[in-house]
Amino acid sequence: MNKKNIIFDLGGVLVDLNRDRCMNNFKALGFHNIDELIDPFEQEGIFMQLEKGIITAKEFREKIREELNQPLTDAQIDDAWNSFLVGFPSYKLDLLLELRSQYKLYLLSNTNEIHWEWCKEHGFAYKGYNENNFFEKIFLSFEMQKTKPSAAIFQTVLNETDIIPGETFFIDDSPANCETAEILGIATYTPKPGEDWSHLFH
Repeated sequence: MNKKNIIFDLGGVLVDLNRDRCMNNFKALGFHNIDELIDPFEQEGIFMQLEKGIITAKEFREKIREELNQPLTDAQIDDAWNSFLVGFPSYKLDLLLELRSQYKLYLLSNTNEIHWEWCKEHGFAYKGYNENNFFEKIFLSFEMQKTKPSAAIFQTVLNETDIIPGETFFIDDSPANCETAEILGIATYTPKPGEDWSHLFH
């Protein structure tokens, strides 16, 4: 692959997802219209506000309690929300470490503070490494207050890294996100759910 840079999405690319499990856990707490708010690619309502950094994790939990009119603990809310995340296959983490010797790696994710803390603890804390050992730079929607597929979030990545679009490869499970990247001149790949995309590099 004649590229110098690889930008990875997080959910659905590095970490496996289980939306149905998350839906069921929120419904068990009494959140019956949850299907309207949680999407594999882009959230709605308070979940979108959390992902865009418009509200903090603390404010998000308070809004969940208000919505359900229940005295839920932080742990109950976080556990339901984090049940969206299944885990990081170790071969993907090993591949990232291997690829770092050949490419500059970046992370660009629509994510939120609660999921990111889980990913740091249960994914990137691997073989003595942490999230910063896998990537040159990490771009997270809740910190940037921008989300994919907006061109603005990609432009921020390009501006802050000085990488050249034509030298860059982007892996994201959302066709809309890949479409925006391609408009900017970045080559893309859209893996299917659960796909082992490591064949791209072997």
